[in-house]
Amino acid sequence: YLNYYVVANTAEAMQAIHLLDNNKKGKANFFLLDALNAAQPTINPPANTIAALSVIEVDAQYQALANHLLARVFIQTDSFNSEAVKELGDAVILEPYGKYVLGAYSVSGGSVGLFEGKKIGRAKNLEKLQEQIEAQEKIVHALKADIQQKHNEVIGYNEQLKEQVIRQTEQEINQLTNIVFATKNKIENLQATQQQAQHRLEDIEQRLQLEHDGIFDTREQLQTLNEQLHSTQEQMRLIEADYKQAEQAYTFATAQYNDTNLQLTRQQSKLGALQQELVFKENQLSDLKHQITNNTQQLAEAANEMEASAAVLTAAEAGLIALIRQKEEEEKKLNEADQAFYNLRNQMQEKESALRQKIKQKEQADAILNEIKDKLNELKLQLAGMKERLQVEFKIDINDILDQARDSETSQEELQAAADRMKKRLENMGEVNPTAIEAFTEMKKRYEFILEQKNDLVSAKDSLLQTIQEVEATANQQFLDTFNQVRENFQKVFKALFTEEDTADMVLINPENLAETGIDIVAKPKGKRPSSITQLSGGEKTLTATALLFSIYLIKPAPFCILDEVDAPLDDANVGKFTQMIKKFSENSQFIIVTHNKQTMGAVDVVYGVTMQEPGVSKLVPVDFRNLN
Repeated sequence: YLNYYVVANTAEAMQAIHLLDNNKKGKANFFLLDALNAAQPTINPPANTIAALSVIEVDAQYQALANHLLARVFIQTDSFNSEAVKELGDAVILEPYGKYVLGAYSVSGGSVGLFEGKKIGRAKNLEKLQEQIEAQEKIVHALKADIQQKHNEVIGYNEQLKEQVIRQTEQEINQLTNIVFATKNKIENLQATQQQAQHRLEDIEQRLQLEHDGIFDTREQLQTLNEQLHSTQEQMRLIEADYKQAEQAYTFATAQYNDTNLQLTRQQSKLGALQQELVFKENQLSDLKHQITNNTQQLAEAANEMEASAAVLTAAEAGLIALIRQKEEEEKKLNEADQAFYNLRNQMQEKESALRQKIKQKEQADAILNEIKDKLNELKLQLAGMKERLQVEFKIDINDILDQARDSETSQEELQAAADRMKKRLENMGEVNPTAIEAFTEMKKRYEFILEQKNDLVSAKDSLLQTIQEVEATANQQFLDTFNQVRENFQKVFKALFTEEDTADMVLINPENLAETGIDIVAKPKGKRPSSITQLSGGEKTLTATALLFSIYLIKPAPFCILDEVDAPLDDANVGKFTQMIKKFSENSQFIIVTHNKQTMGAVDVVYGVTMQEPGVSKLVPVDFRNLN
């Protein structure tokens, strides 16, 4: 029953079952509290036993469940009694330490493991043991901290203390540390062996007491060592005082040297600045002297010009006064003319307004007259059309029937309806096309022309199809020849980059359709049988791609080839093969290789290094190994 879950009712159990089923998490068993509220029958305990319910504590809400599980369970208080078996019925008797379980028709038992027995009340025992363990761990931690502190003090005085005393103290500290670790291991064993926990805790307390005694002895020894350390420290203080005085003198001398050096640097900077300023002032003085000479000449010329300008200005002032007087007379006349102009303009605007009104009225009258003329012309056209239609269709002259009296009793509406029906029938019949013969002749010519064009297109199509077939046949043949050459080159270059025992091939996926077929690259290094090229390593893929590249290159070598870090995934051995192939092909082409590999750099003729000595400015540094050779 320890694998059962406790729920309140059937609904909660079904909800949990559905949750397990939806998430595929297996099965579970449940106790229903609402179904266990019924009272259990009272059973008298057999001889030398007590009821299990009397030795446990259960919350009120789980009392019914405890009654259901333990109402027929009893704990034996005395030695095994075979007579008690007869009184069992459907009850169960437990041995106090779990050695056996006695039923009416079965007995089970044997040795009890570390984690068997005492299943009832285990949580309380674990809590008590945990509290005891935590208390012991606090004591152990405090002892470890104290030991670590003393150990650090001993380490700090290692250089001043005697070697024999240090070793003795370290041995004692190591012994204490070992004892602490042994204690910690024993504490961890207490958690696994619960039956003997109390006895082991008492042993630990005794050992801790011994450890306390050992620590007390160690403290006395440390006290002796401390007294020796005090004397050593006093000597160290005197030495440190002398060292500090020497250090202060050195610091003071260094500061004076730095100040003097700083002042010298400042004076040198001032001297340089003064020299630059002296040169600048001398240049400025020469410029000022030259400028004074020019200004003197310009001043003399300006004085002469001012004298001439004064005479001209006097004459100009007299003329200006006369012009001002003339201007005043002309302005007076202009004002009078402006006044007359404004009066005439107002009169003209009134006349223009009246004229615009007359023009607008005339335009309205012309528009009405034009509408009347248009209606009159329309009526005349309708009358002429009606007259001509009567003359042509009915052979009636409208002038002859205008004066005749009406002899029919049919109303005008009926006549109009009959005329509408006749018009509709005529419209359905369609108009007579007098130009149908000419249209037929023209359409016949058009048909013959189109037929001739069609025949020309058909013949051109046949010719194009024949040309396409010839081109496709030629292209397929050239493709097949080139493919075979590339295939042979690929196999040779692949073996050169790998070994003679390695195999590679190029296979057409669809040989029947050379125009759209794909090409499958097959590479099988020695010891491998990959199903696809993606299963090769990075270096093998690079060598395979390089072999394919050079196999195409051999068909028509290019004058220049640029390779960007092709050797990055290759190891040293494969880099050597790669550089040897580059040297072989460099007889016909020039190779430009971007690389970070030192072996590749050592195999080329010229190296161009790109550096950046200044931020943002690249510099090219060439090295020609051919000259060195």
